[in-house]
Amino acid sequence: MSETVRYRGRISQTGICLGKLLRMFVYQNDWKVLPMSALIAGLVTFAVGKNIYVTQEGTLSGCFALVCVCIWNGFFNSIQSVCRERPIIKREHRSGLHISSYIAAHMIYQMLLCAMQTIILITISSFAGISFPKDSLITGNFYIDLGISLFLVTYAADMISLAISCLVKNTTTAMTVMPFMAIFQLVFSGGLVYLEGPAKKLTGFTITRWGLESLCALGNYNSLPMVTLWNTIWKFRSMEIDGVKPIEQITDKILEEGKLDYVLLQSGMYNTNPAYVYAAGTVLKCWGILILFIILFAGLSILLLEFIDKDKR
Repeated sequence: MSETVRYRGRISQTGICLGKLLRMFVYQNDWKVLPMSALIAGLVTFAVGKNIYVTQEGTLSGCFALVCVCIWNGFFNSIQSVCRERPIIKREHRSGLHISSYIAAHMIYQMLLCAMQTIILITISSFAGISFPKDSLITGNFYIDLGISLFLVTYAADMISLAISCLVKNTTTAMTVMPFMAIFQLVFSGGLVYLEGPAKKLTGFTITRWGLESLCALGNYNSLPMVTLWNTIWKFRSMEIDGVKPIEQITDKILEEGKLDYVLLQSGMYNTNPAYVYAAGTVLKCWGILILFIILFAGLSILLLEFIDKDKR
C-alpha cells in the first residue's frame, strides 16, 4: 500500500522562504546593502542636489542621478540572490518546493528592502538641502509622491536583476551581466544623452526613462527657469564688433532693470518638454509602466526557474 506524500501549500512555503531570507539578512550580512545605499545617496545628492527643482538643467541632471541611485540599489539587491543557491533550489524543487512560492518570498523580501532604501534616499536628500516642491500631484504630499516613484524604479530594477539571477548559473556570470544592463538603462534613458531614430525607440524599454519622467513631472520641470542660455551669452559679453560690445550692453541692461529672473523663465518656456507635463496623468502613466515591468520580470523569474530540474549545469 503506497503512502501519499503531502507537501506544504504555497502560502506556507512562501512564509518559510521569507523567514529564511530574513535570517540571511541578519546573519549573513545582507543588511550591508542599506549602509551602502546611504553612502551612495549621500555622495550623489552632495554632488548634484543643490539645483534639483530649482532650474531645468539642475532638475534634469539631479533627477537622473536619483534614478541612477535607484537602479544601482535595485540591481545589487538581487543580482546574486538566486544563482548563489541554485543547487539548493533544484534539490528543494524536487522535494516539493513551489517555484511561485519561492519567487513570491523574494518579491516580498525585496519589496521591504527597496522600501527601506527609498526612505534612506529621501531622508539623505532632505539633509543634503534639496529644495523639494510643496505641491503634490497625486497623494496630497509631495514626499509620498516622490517616494512612490523612487520605490517603483528601485523595485523594477530589482525584479530585472532577480530575473537575471534566475537565468545565469553562478554569481560570476551575474556580476558580469549586470554592468551591461546598467549601461543600457543609463544610455537609453532619453534624459542626458540625446537619441534619435531606432535608438530613441529603445527608451521605452528602460526603467530610467519612466522614472525620470515621473520625477521631472512631479517637480513641474516645464515651469522652472533655464540658465544655460544666459550662461552661454555671458561668456561672450566681452566680444567686440566694430569697437562696440553689444552683448555686454544687453546683459548689463537686463541686470540693471532687474529682469534676469524674467529672462531665465522665458528661456525655460522655450525649452519645455512634453514628456514632463505637470499633470497627474503623466505620473500615473509612468507608475503604471513601472508596475508592468515589475509584474513581467517577476513572472519571467518564475518561468525560468520552473525548468530548473532539466538544467544540467
